[in-house]
Amino acid sequence: MGASSILLQFLNGLAGASTLFLAAAGLSLIFGVTRLVYFAHGSLVMLGMYLAVALSEAIGFWWALPCAALAVAALGILLETALLRRIYAAPELLQLLATFALVLIIRDYALWQWGPEDLLGPRAPGLEGAIDILGHRYPAYDLFLIALGPLVLGALWLLLTRTRWGVLVRAATQDREMASALGINQRLLFTSVFALGALLAGLAGALQIPREPATLHVDLAIVSDAFVVVVVGGLGSIPGAFAAALLIAEVKAFCIGLGYSKLTLVIEFLVMALVLVFRPWGLLGRAPAQVRSASAVEPRLQPPSPRVIAGLAALVALLALVPAATSGYALVLLTDMLIFALFAFSLHFITGPAGLHSFGHAAYFGLGAYGAGVLLLRAGAPMELALAAAPLAAFAGALVFGWFCVRLSGIYLAMLTLALAQIAWSVAFQWDAVSGGSNGLIGIWPAAWAASKTVYFHLVLAVSAACIALTWRALYSPFGYALRAARDSPLRADAIGINARALQWAAFTFAGTFAGIAGALYAFSKGSISPESMAVPRSVDGLVMVLLGGIQTLTGPLWGAVLFTWLQDAVARGFDYWRAVIGAVILLLALALPQGLGGILRRRAAP
Repeated sequence: MGASSILLQFLNGLAGASTLFLAAAGLSLIFGVTRLVYFAHGSLVMLGMYLAVALSEAIGFWWALPCAALAVAALGILLETALLRRIYAAPELLQLLATFALVLIIRDYALWQWGPEDLLGPRAPGLEGAIDILGHRYPAYDLFLIALGPLVLGALWLLLTRTRWGVLVRAATQDREMASALGINQRLLFTSVFALGALLAGLAGALQIPREPATLHVDLAIVSDAFVVVVVGGLGSIPGAFAAALLIAEVKAFCIGLGYSKLTLVIEFLVMALVLVFRPWGLLGRAPAQVRSASAVEPRLQPPSPRVIAGLAALVALLALVPAATSGYALVLLTDMLIFALFAFSLHFITGPAGLHSFGHAAYFGLGAYGAGVLLLRAGAPMELALAAAPLAAFAGALVFGWFCVRLSGIYLAMLTLALAQIAWSVAFQWDAVSGGSNGLIGIWPAAWAASKTVYFHLVLAVSAACIALTWRALYSPFGYALRAARDSPLRADAIGINARALQWAAFTFAGTFAGIAGALYAFSKGSISPESMAVPRSVDGLVMVLLGGIQTLTGPLWGAVLFTWLQDAVARGFDYWRAVIGAVILLLALALPQGLGGILRRRAAP
């Protein structure tokens, strides 16, 4: 690569870093002050893109930029005052559930308003051409973006360091409780911070329309990248977000320039994983103080009473009789519910009792599914051997990934699990010779004796029930009690000789293995497997199941998996905008029933 090519790739990185910084700076401000895990931030960027395209036709591109940003800021204020301020004190996972519901609602609104097709934006008037740089033509608009990034950084720095409002924001970022005790109006401060963050998100989206079309799927991609930048830079640090955006954008630009374009799918997650392993609090973040309680999500789980055990045994027996009444689609749906119940139980094991928040649990679900497919199709193993050995792939993945993950906590842990899951997804997406690449593996069918829906349903029922029973047994073994002790009071646990990291590593591996079993069952149920089964949306689905059912109950994941699977099936067949309906139901349950269905059932069953 010559000097001119190096310069061009460097400039490409700078241009990409500017818009990435705008989106990440808004998220960093919101999270730094409110501590809200705001998963819908990418949806605001998407709306900024659509609004800028629509407004450009009426008022021109340059007027559309501020108007789109202000419209998104107004929506941000509405969301904060009407919904989000109700969940500021909620656990991180409940915040994720509620804001993921907003993602579904906003995406279907965009679908209804602008349709499914990508919308192409106009060229920026006055900057349509290119400038000659060392014999190469470089877009003038990209040079504008390069200059804009540092200007926004400087403006934010002045705002945060030279104004009273900025002093209040920095005070709330460093110690929110102390700031409240000093009489700061938190409601007004949070609303203003949210408005600024939404404004930056809308502006980031609007600025992108001369470079890429507005599309419905940009929301999750943008929020993943923004979270990566925020975590790499250090939570709440605007200079850190700029440095991280610059680092990630330059690395991606040079990957393309050097001919490693496939790495761009995962390179930011590799960077984040490396940073978090060696500097867990980010490049310019501050190391958090150790606290006595590592999790505020789950109170003590009570052992299942004989009445509960008898009821569940009766439920399993009743399910075993279902094929006598139906052998059609209802049986297929029940099979899916059982598989996802096992997946949700495995996630609940590390999220609740272990206190480890995972945003990438679908990686082990996918590893189990791919393990079954590869053994059956590539190695020629029989279905029985493939089903039995497939979880070893999930076990190996969880063993390796868990070693790194248990060294972190809170949002840093969650983001590392996301990064490692994205790495696994990228390998599956691109390893054509083994995983089938983007097409996946097709033809993963059960053996002749298990080919009928009835027999396979009974197989799934038996395996799922046995695995769930083993999970419950582990919870009330010495291992389970020690695990919860390490979660609730790490300092005391360490004082009495409990090795918290070793216990959490074992729990992480245990949960990943059982997720792999669910993935293998899923592969044989559907006859195929694709990279989507281990992508971020599948991990979020698992979290939604756990939280809908209630993380504080043993049976919560079961009810959550049943409800969510049924909702997806019934609503998708009955409504054109089914995501918005599901999002509205999830949001209502998150706000009205924060303990989930399992918590409500447990209270009603209590004497």
